[in-house]
Amino acid sequence: MTFSFLQVALICFIYLGVLFAIAFATERGWIPNKIVFHPVTYIFSLGIFASAWSFYGVIDLAQNYGYGALAYYLGTGALFLFAPIALKPLIELARRFQINSTADLLTFRYHSHSVGGIITLCMLMAMIPLLVLQIQAVADTIHILTRNNGSSLDGPSSGFGTREILALVYCIVIAGFAMLFGSNREHHKGLITAMAFESLVKMTGLCAVGIFSLITIFGGLDGLDQWLLENPDQLENLYQPTKETSSHTLLLVFVATAVAMPHIFHMTVVENPVKHATQTVTWAFPLFLLVMALPVFPILWAGIELDTPIPAQYFPLAVPIAAGSSTFTIISFVAGLSAATGAMIAIALALATMVLNHWILPATPLQTKREIYGQLIWMRRILIAVVILVGFMFYRLLGSHFNLTDLALTAFIATLQFLPGVIAVAHWSRGNGKGLLAGLFVGMLTWMVGLMIPLVMGLKQTQFTTLGVTFDLGINHWNNITLWSLGLNTLTFVVVSLITKQSDAERYSAELCSEDELSHPIRLILDIRSPDDIANRLALRIGESTARTEVSRALKNLGLNPNESRPYALRRLRDEVEANLSGLMGIAMASEIMDKQIPFKMPETEGETDINLIESRLSQFRDHLTGLAAELNNLRLYHRRTLEELPLSVCSVGQDMEILMWNGAMEALTGIESTSVTGSRLEEALDPWGDLLTRFALSHSPHFYKQEIELAGRQHWINLHKASIPSSLANKVDGQVILLEDVTELVLLEQELVHSERLASIGRLAAGVAHEIGNPVTGIACLAQNMKYETDDPEILDTAQQILSQTDRVSRIVHSLVSFSHAGQQKDEELHAVNLRECAQEAINLLALQIEKKQVCFHNSVDEAIQVVADSQRLIQIFVNLLSNSRDASEPDTNVTIEASQEGRTTTISVTDEGPGIPLEIRDRVLEPFFTTKEPGEGTGLGLAMVYSIVEDHQGTLDIVSPVDLVLQKGTKFVIKLPNSLEVHAVKGNTRRSTAAPKP
Repeated sequence: MTFSFLQVALICFIYLGVLFAIAFATERGWIPNKIVFHPVTYIFSLGIFASAWSFYGVIDLAQNYGYGALAYYLGTGALFLFAPIALKPLIELARRFQINSTADLLTFRYHSHSVGGIITLCMLMAMIPLLVLQIQAVADTIHILTRNNGSSLDGPSSGFGTREILALVYCIVIAGFAMLFGSNREHHKGLITAMAFESLVKMTGLCAVGIFSLITIFGGLDGLDQWLLENPDQLENLYQPTKETSSHTLLLVFVATAVAMPHIFHMTVVENPVKHATQTVTWAFPLFLLVMALPVFPILWAGIELDTPIPAQYFPLAVPIAAGSSTFTIISFVAGLSAATGAMIAIALALATMVLNHWILPATPLQTKREIYGQLIWMRRILIAVVILVGFMFYRLLGSHFNLTDLALTAFIATLQFLPGVIAVAHWSRGNGKGLLAGLFVGMLTWMVGLMIPLVMGLKQTQFTTLGVTFDLGINHWNNITLWSLGLNTLTFVVVSLITKQSDAERYSAELCSEDELSHPIRLILDIRSPDDIANRLALRIGESTARTEVSRALKNLGLNPNESRPYALRRLRDEVEANLSGLMGIAMASEIMDKQIPFKMPETEGETDINLIESRLSQFRDHLTGLAAELNNLRLYHRRTLEELPLSVCSVGQDMEILMWNGAMEALTGIESTSVTGSRLEEALDPWGDLLTRFALSHSPHFYKQEIELAGRQHWINLHKASIPSSLANKVDGQVILLEDVTELVLLEQELVHSERLASIGRLAAGVAHEIGNPVTGIACLAQNMKYETDDPEILDTAQQILSQTDRVSRIVHSLVSFSHAGQQKDEELHAVNLRECAQEAINLLALQIEKKQVCFHNSVDEAIQVVADSQRLIQIFVNLLSNSRDASEPDTNVTIEASQEGRTTTISVTDEGPGIPLEIRDRVLEPFFTTKEPGEGTGLGLAMVYSIVEDHQGTLDIVSPVDLVLQKGTKFVIKLPNSLEVHAVKGNTRRSTAAPKP
């Protein structure tokens, strides 16, 4: 069965066109996001792990190593099975710090730009054989389809024939695809969807060929069992190689694949669009690998049964060809093409990103006057093309002298050298950059001498003798070379790390990468005051437009205000900008820019703990804490909530006056939300609190008493208390806690008590004066009375009558003063029937003495027959307060009317004025103590509260009607309802008794 070059080219372009269409449709949003970002799509995109070697070469591996070939699937499957331990820390690091490659990861962990450059060089050397593998697989399968006549696959081609031309065209098309869909800074969702599709195609194709082999060649499972019985040597071949150490080495090699290979790392860690897919990956991707592994041995045995001359590595294509099935031949070819395509695109993208970030950008400054996003995209596109072109040139250099397994093992063993450094990222904080580079140098040198140089020379095995010792080199001795290279690498890494000292920067990065991120909670200092400061400084390196764009992006991601000035928020903003720049140009370049333009400074005082950082990180990891850590966190939350819910206003500040806590009572007192003030400087709090709290925090006094401030137009008095928070360091202080106490009501009560004492003194003075005045007035009245009987002169009689009238008025005034001075002295048991009109008149007479007040017309319209059971003096006090308020609210010469009526057992009293009325918004507050609308010094705000209290003591009710005149919207009426007789409750000790008041 033979296909023409045109037919094969058409198949290739149709398939690649479908890939383009899927990626384009995804980028345009034509494919729903619920499909694009579904965990299943992400898991299938990880299928780039199964490259052309896993489709073709693994068959050759199965022939040589039997069940040992399953190590390819078992190793990687085991790594994903333990993803929460092995991969999740790396995924979290990549997401938080925008780490884009293995080189970025190691540069960040070991805090060295030279590490990134050397890692990139080593990774390029390691991945070139894997690129060659994909190109060779495509070229060989095209050659098989177009030249197959039942003979063996032709040997290496020395010229540049049709096979090479098609391979070059294929490389150009793949480069175009990667440049178009993989060069921007965002998650390449079009690329992810296309890679998921190609994984689905190759899995389906491999399974289809496996089922075809089982049914068509063997006639089903029973036929396969019969064939194995007839060929017991095939079963023996499955077990014999596993007894050798090479099978165990294979398992070691493939365990490291997912974390060491750059394209697998890129898709697993960087392109992970599903934040919570880790748990799904732990079982779903091993299941994918299991499905890929199932057809391997049926295809191998089918090829052996058909005795096809084509090498075992191409049995997936040779079996349907030998069976004469063009349909399954095309399916197999497309699936193999798909496997090679996905791997090439991911490898080219990962390597181009590493070269750009660690070679090009550090050596070539960007043009800041131009928009740098376009510059970076074109640089990345050129590098993608260069990487694929280098792979093609190396393919031409090797000339197909080595099979796919040789190329794969060479690449896998090289990437295995990165495993010690990657493991130390999250699991060994003692490792340092010197140890990493020393170990990597030894390991890569062993690999280069043992495998790479013989590969370039076209030698599968050779020997090298030095100092009387002979070393076996070449791919045929890969097992020993793997163990020696990795062993020497690990040993050197550990020893050098232990004998050399970590820098402070390395230690800081190591602690960030470890699971215990809270081991470095130092509150670092920035000499910036706003996001604009960050943008202005960055503009010097990346241009004004780019700097503004990146700062705005970071503000949006964090939900911060562009006018933000809190130190904690600015520290978060700086870290977010650095993370964004890492995604744009690599972590090495980003950290270099940020460290120079916006450096952190260590605090002047030792032990400045970043409480806000600890709180935010504990909140993020709360669901992952277990055992004692979870119990300690619950204890922390309990104490935190206790402070938050404390009914006293509390805040805490650090040594640098940064606000660390602001509880709920503090929010209620100040009107400042905790989220807006936490992390800011104390002096930056809104007036009047910033100045007051800063002055108190900086003072040496532990208490400030009765600090007067104005809030919402009213005077308030605040007591302040503080205490130092001891540090874990000896004789050190971490900060201070400040407690605020609103004592406004207490101060007003004290003022009222002083005022009441003055009134009591005046009352006693008035009683004494009244007593002294009473005697002369009585004498004058007697003399005037005698004058009436001693003369008949009309003028004298008129004068005597006027004298009697005035002395009577003086007597009434004196009597009122004496009665008011005794107000409130009656006990509840002494309540008696009182005349309501007389009480009202008494109050009017008292108010008439205040000649300095504006005069209104009081009308006492109470019937003389109405009596109530009450304390007469407290009743007079009710009238005095109500009439006084009505007079103050009325215009001069207007009317204030007192009315009363009795219905059944209730007496209703009303006091009505013609003033402007009480506004609706304050109507519910006029009865509150200390509430007043009068000017300061004119009223205490206790008058109506006292009226309400007295009415309540008499078991009555007080209502307010305002306005009275609905047309003119003016006038206020106070309505009091008192019972004609009431039960008076007296509390004696711990018992309550009731006595009936005397009836009138």
